[in-house]
Amino acid sequence: MTDTTHTTGTARAAVLNAVDTPLQIRDDISVAAPKEGEVRVKMAASGVCHSDLSVQNGTIPLATPLVLGHEGAGVITEVGPGVTDRAVGDHVVLSFVPQCGECYFCTRDQGYLCEKGGAVSLGGLIDGTKRFSTPDGELGQMAYCGTFSNESIVPAISTVKIPDDVPLKVAALIGCGVLTGVGAAMNTANIRQGDAVAVIGCGGVGLNVIQGARIAGATTIIAIDMFDSKLEMAKEFGATEVVNAGDGDPVAKVMELTGGRGADVSFEVIGLGPTIEQAINMARSGGEVVLVGVPRLEVMLNLNAAFTFLYTAKTVKGCWYGSANVDRDVPKLIELYQKGELKLDELISREIDVADVNEAFEAMASGEVARSVIVHD
Repeated sequence: MTDTTHTTGTARAAVLNAVDTPLQIRDDISVAAPKEGEVRVKMAASGVCHSDLSVQNGTIPLATPLVLGHEGAGVITEVGPGVTDRAVGDHVVLSFVPQCGECYFCTRDQGYLCEKGGAVSLGGLIDGTKRFSTPDGELGQMAYCGTFSNESIVPAISTVKIPDDVPLKVAALIGCGVLTGVGAAMNTANIRQGDAVAVIGCGGVGLNVIQGARIAGATTIIAIDMFDSKLEMAKEFGATEVVNAGDGDPVAKVMELTGGRGADVSFEVIGLGPTIEQAINMARSGGEVVLVGVPRLEVMLNLNAAFTFLYTAKTVKGCWYGSANVDRDVPKLIELYQKGELKLDELISREIDVADVNEAFEAMASGEVARSVIVHD
């Protein structure tokens, strides 16, 4: 079924007008009709992710003004020209990395590096143009998604169809935090049964790294954070040991908990230079280090290459979007959720209106929540 009626709608959304300013709630946003290869999605829910905060504070440099939000789910209400594999009424999870299935990287099972994603930093869609506007001018949208709006135009290849019986407020979390965290453990890393794993940073993504490591077979899972509240949540998701990094050297503590060898796999899920160095130093000889957190562009490391990598044979891997192939991994994660092996409902700390998004940023920064979820009308 293809909808050939193309209209302009009006949306309510949270807009970032400038770096380090509160988001503005506007209900006068025009949403243009979908163009070639695009669909209109009525957003049901959006997770409030640390990456949204990273755009707001300038860690991730995107041009303003723009509609934030990149982790969401909803229902397709209109399809643009040329879209044949999506239909009005489809329930979908949004992927902030479009995956075309045809480019060099997609055909090598590296859809997370899809060549269609090159215009993300411009705040437009794949053709570089924008679909959101106000009387003041055009608005960008974060990562092709703009899920802090109750309606959005997105590339069809940024959507993954899901069963209608999956709650959309739960499905919304899959699009970023769950795919990134669980994928880091199950796709990027090589965790073997019985491995010892260390995870630095126990926010929404870190909690998913922890449960991904549990599902992958790790039996010692060491959660490291500065907030005791996050460490308590980490236990619920599979951590067997917790380390408050404010109580001493976390590297020394990991060594103590692993018989002096270090972790078989360590994950850094914050994006700070010192914690990246800690993750590298707490991995055992021959072990793996997976970098998941997004650092500022100016972050540099102070490491001795020979003694850190060559003589100890450690491997450091970057992890973008959980090394995910969304058409394969989204259904897999839903299946794990339906079997009770993957915790999703437990990630939702608060359900909020979009007008409460600035308070949700504060709660996330203070370690109060795993995820706040915007439930759109």
